[in-house]
Amino acid sequence: MIKLIRPLMGDDVDIVLAPRSQSAIIEIDPGLFDQIVLNLAVNSRDAMPRGGKFILETASVELDEVFTAQHLPMKPGRYILLAVSDTGTGMDQTTVGRVFEPFFTTKEVGKGTGLGLATVYGIVQHGGGHIWVYSEPGSGTTFKIYLPSAEDRLDEESRPQAEVTIRRREGTTVLLVEDDEIMLSLTRKLLEQNGYHVLEAKDGGSAIELLAAHNGPVDVLLTDVVMRGMGGPELVAKVVASHPATRVVFMSGYTGELIAQHDKMTEGIPLLEKPFTRSALLSALDAALQ
Repeated sequence: MIKLIRPLMGDDVDIVLAPRSQSAIIEIDPGLFDQIVLNLAVNSRDAMPRGGKFILETASVELDEVFTAQHLPMKPGRYILLAVSDTGTGMDQTTVGRVFEPFFTTKEVGKGTGLGLATVYGIVQHGGGHIWVYSEPGSGTTFKIYLPSAEDRLDEESRPQAEVTIRRREGTTVLLVEDDEIMLSLTRKLLEQNGYHVLEAKDGGSAIELLAAHNGPVDVLLTDVVMRGMGGPELVAKVVASHPATRVVFMSGYTGELIAQHDKMTEGIPLLEKPFTRSALLSALDAALQ
């Protein structure tokens, strides 16, 4: 794969491969899969005129009914995740909302057809998959592609799944900070269903004000990394300074590899990657509270 990508990227772009699973079996034409990666590589290259990092990550993930109900029309099951990230200029939310439209382009006349990402979207949809994009100006971009795993169809017997025991956290207080209103609401609901007492804020500044007015301990801070104004790392520094016993979990649509390139302050803090399942959310908080 690197042999295909390297000639496109130029010498000032570092290519990082980060597989998170030993094997990944999907049913897709190899040529079409290469087209997905190459089109995303070109998009990333154009977003990094001064160079940067291009990151490819893969993982096998199990998506439950709670997760897929919030990400229609996905169905529960095993998927192979391909995450493609760059450290480029990023996009505002208006642009993000249009990136898959045919002929939509932010490039100069004659420098882009506007079909590259539309083609990626079409291939993913045709293969029964789904694609999401996460981006902010100045913070790079991550495309997350979920393709149905073919492993279950290849195995006559289903593999036994290890049960994860999640303990209820009655009275445990979470400071939840998320600038996406829908994600904030959904995450709060999942936490409250498991007994957590949730303090919610839409940005870092509001979180600091809420914390100052709160009479009692905050057991864990669950915060987005990239937010307008005060970002997650700066918020963590302020919260831990006044509440040193508070545990911290980051959440982000960006991958850990990309976040580490932007901010070394995130090192050592667990990251919950969006979109996440109920089990992943509760397991991350359980681990932080041990």
